Amino acid sequence: MGQTLRCLTGGVDPVRYAFSAIPREGFLPPEERDFAGFDEPLPIGHGQTNSQPRTVADMLRLLQVSPGDKVLDVGSGSGWTTALLAHLTGPEGMVIGVELEPSLVRFGRRNLAATDQPWARIEKARPGVLGWPDQAAYDRILVSAEAEAMPGELMDQLAAPGRMVVPVAGLMMLVERNETGTARLSSHGWYRFVPLRKP
Repeated sequence: MGQTLRCLTGGVDPVRYAFSAIPREGFLPPEERDFAGFDEPLPIGHGQTNSQPRTVADMLRLLQVSPGDKVLDVGSGSGWTTALLAHLTGPEGMVIGVELEPSLVRFGRRNLAATDQPWARIEKARPGVLGWPDQAAYDRILVSAEAEAMPGELMDQLAAPGRMVVPVAGLMMLVERNETGTARLSSHGWYRFVPLRKP
């Protein structure tokens, strides 16, 4: 599952702990829940999937979410990544998930509510708007859909310092912005995602 990150307080991997605390099956349609333990993407409707757990773990480890972070989750789908991010930020943080499909917004909200993490919410994407600029800037941005090129609108919503993980043309890209606003880009392997679409 990629490089293991360890907390300074006791050697616990926060991503692995989040996976244990927020089980995947609670974010799947009933007919898919028996397959929750499979390391593969599973359909959630509207041509979208609940991502492969290993891929989600890789992305979260690259993102390096800390307690208290303000996080944007683009393409929240069934709400699993939003809930995982909320677990990583803790109640002192804030997570906003954004989803394009209205029925998935409703599904994701129900799933997220069951985790009792009121510092996280899911919003319906606004026409012509990528992300959720109203509450920018974000310390961390996770994008669970593949862009054709680096999305400038999301770059504009990233804080300095800040980190964004986004698939671009098949490559998992990490954007690291420093305190002065300078961004460093690095690639971290090939992945497949549904296309990133603007509403």
